[in-house]
Amino acid sequence: MQSFFYLFTRYLAERAKSVDLCRLDRIKSPADDQIVPMPICPAQKLGQLNKLAVLKVNGGLGTSMGMTGAKSALEVKDDMTFLDLTVRQIEHLNTTARVDVPLILMTSFNTHEDTLRIIKKYANQQLRITTFNQSRYPRIFKETLLPCPKRADDDKRADLYNALLHSGVLDQLIAEGKEYLFVSNSDNLGAVVDESILQHMINTGAEFIMEVTDKTKADIKGGTLIDYDGSIRLLEIAQDFKSIRKFKIFNTNNLWINLKALKRIMDNEGLELEIIVNPKTTDDGQAIIQLETAAGAAIKHFKNAHGINVPRRRFLPVKSCSDLLLIKSDIYSLQHGHSFSTRPDIQQFQKRFKKIPKILELDHLTVTGDVYFGRNVTLRGTVIIVANEGQRIDIPDGCILENRLLSGNLNMIVRRFHWHFLPPLTVYL
Repeated sequence: MQSFFYLFTRYLAERAKSVDLCRLDRIKSPADDQIVPMPICPAQKLGQLNKLAVLKVNGGLGTSMGMTGAKSALEVKDDMTFLDLTVRQIEHLNTTARVDVPLILMTSFNTHEDTLRIIKKYANQQLRITTFNQSRYPRIFKETLLPCPKRADDDKRADLYNALLHSGVLDQLIAEGKEYLFVSNSDNLGAVVDESILQHMINTGAEFIMEVTDKTKADIKGGTLIDYDGSIRLLEIAQDFKSIRKFKIFNTNNLWINLKALKRIMDNEGLELEIIVNPKTTDDGQAIIQLETAAGAAIKHFKNAHGINVPRRRFLPVKSCSDLLLIKSDIYSLQHGHSFSTRPDIQQFQKRFKKIPKILELDHLTVTGDVYFGRNVTLRGTVIIVANEGQRIDIPDGCILENRLLSGNLNMIVRRFHWHFLPPLTVYL
């Protein structure tokens, strides 16, 4: 209640003064040292896993997929749930590296009892599991600013840092000698422990690292890192983030945090995170608002904090039934609880391109079969290339394909191929 009161009074003050906490004219692209490439550390320089703990945000109900129970209990691959996969990953890590990396589960009031029941089956596994409950803040009516819920268990929200501190888990981890915490969402199957990132954090003295990845047209949610008056910040303004040409990366919500630094900040100045006002509507049509903060926004409080641009494979969330279909398919396979793509490897990919085509104006590309690209090829609009079984298509050097469907055999260049104009299409990615 004290934490909510602090957040609510801040909201009232900012609302009364019409405070603009993030003026767009002060925003710049991050400097080279504010977002760095994915680090690769030699195996002989690794070996700090005993300083690490892993936290999974485990409060979701999966309502976007029509679920009513804990989303982490959903079977996603080979009869295993999200929790099963996480446990298998960390148990494999502990067994092979002979370390003790504990698993922390931050639950919500909706998932806490289910989670406690589920984790009983892991009693004989090679890992320790700790659970704690996230905070519960009420939603408020937009017009009156009065609290919306009539019962104590009506509303909930994730509040990572306060919940971690007040539950005693932060002090417990530090007392055990843990120095670093890897945080990710339980439904992100790509969020596995990467020892090179941990070693990079130690080598650079970074107190906070955010994993970001390249943005595509399909990525319309999540924040992006910016330079704001010379310091790094997380921007969570949806209407500006949607511009793919302006912002090239986005936050995966995979965070690496120095535990002693977090304790220092929480005990002294505290974390003042930008307030996100999330408008919603009740079942009977009344306008309400939900006050939120993003865990990644804490990056501005830590020393040497920066982002790491990671490969897309580290961001594999399951947010819809379409995502679940792909994960369950033969496109992905499992190894030690880690899901990875079984698509053609990089050698197969590289040999099919003399040079990567120009795709700045490309909206959609589908390539099927035995297809090879020449040099200085340009792709625009919607391009579909289909080589049937036993056929091969070679796209000539300098070719420009715009809103085209290609099929047939282009081995003989110009003589034996078929061009088909596509009808007008609207493509959403």
